[in-house]
Amino acid sequence: MGLFDKLRAELIDIIEWVDDSRHTIAWRFPRYNNQIKNGAQLIVRPGQMAVFVHRGEIADVFEPGHYDLKTDNLPILSTLAGWKYGFDSPFKAEVYFISTRQITDLKWGTPNPIMMRDADFGPIRLRAFGTFTLKAVDPKALLKELVGTDSSVEVEEVNELLRSVVSSAFADLISSSQISALDLASHYRELSEKLRQMVVERVDDEYGLDVPQLFIVNVSFPEEVEKALDTRTSMGVIGDLGQYQQFQMGRAMMAAADNPGGGASDGMGLGMGFAMANRMAGGFGAAPGTAPPPPPQTVWHVAVNGQTQGPFNDAQLAQAVQSGQVNQQTLVWSPALGQWTPAGQVPALGGVFGPPPPPPPAP
Repeated sequence: MGLFDKLRAELIDIIEWVDDSRHTIAWRFPRYNNQIKNGAQLIVRPGQMAVFVHRGEIADVFEPGHYDLKTDNLPILSTLAGWKYGFDSPFKAEVYFISTRQITDLKWGTPNPIMMRDADFGPIRLRAFGTFTLKAVDPKALLKELVGTDSSVEVEEVNELLRSVVSSAFADLISSSQISALDLASHYRELSEKLRQMVVERVDDEYGLDVPQLFIVNVSFPEEVEKALDTRTSMGVIGDLGQYQQFQMGRAMMAAADNPGGGASDGMGLGMGFAMANRMAGGFGAAPGTAPPPPPQTVWHVAVNGQTQGPFNDAQLAQAVQSGQVNQQTLVWSPALGQWTPAGQVPALGGVFGPPPPPPPAP
């Protein structure tokens, strides 16, 4: 294999890179002993740059074009190699191709939640993710800081570094923006551009990279906060909570009426009926502050299907009697009675069931 590589190096005099991976940032042209012949052809395609390295020192840089490698177009390499009157063929140098086109579809995200102090929620944790593009703009800095002696560098090898830089810059940006967490979505475009500029400042001079585009796709809250927001939104949609409760109780009473044989519906209907009577009684009362409070009323408990319902006042109990949910055989209890008693046998409830029957005839 070594002899074959040597023969191929002597026959081939075209140096080029045809990249079809679209995710390679730097690639070193393979040559036997790094030998390049005098007059060799260098082809640099659009979206590429070629860099010559001689004995660990970066020499000449070539932009897209077609070149004959001679002393005239290798001034730095000629100086490093000490060529005063041309050079003998072949000469030794490493040739690196750098991709300068944009690498798209790169993603970033915060690996851990970012703490911030919000005006609405107080201390809160946020997560964020988005996309960005990457482009090499300074081949020399890229070779020194990232490539080194590697034969090729893939975007995944620097993507982890870029994600860390973006996450760190986002934490600094979000803490200094003073934007409420609920208003972040309306500032995505503005924040994305500021974040891109912060990232570029940290990677352009040091690594020779540029971030032409960067987008914040979403900023999310913890699950508990999202549930609280959903509840708060639902309450806002409902509006008047009292009217909504009356509507719900009315629906429950209608459902109980449609299923008169169900024991559970009897208890539920009774409770809903009492609650509805109480709401209606309060709704038809005088405006607050226009009348003195009513006198204290007796507190009643009702036994329905072996379960206790209540406490209820006199008006609620009378409403239940009128609706047929309480009859004379229904057991009731109050502190004055001290024991469960059929409603028809309680003197205080005599007027609720209508006028008493006529007395028996005199003997």
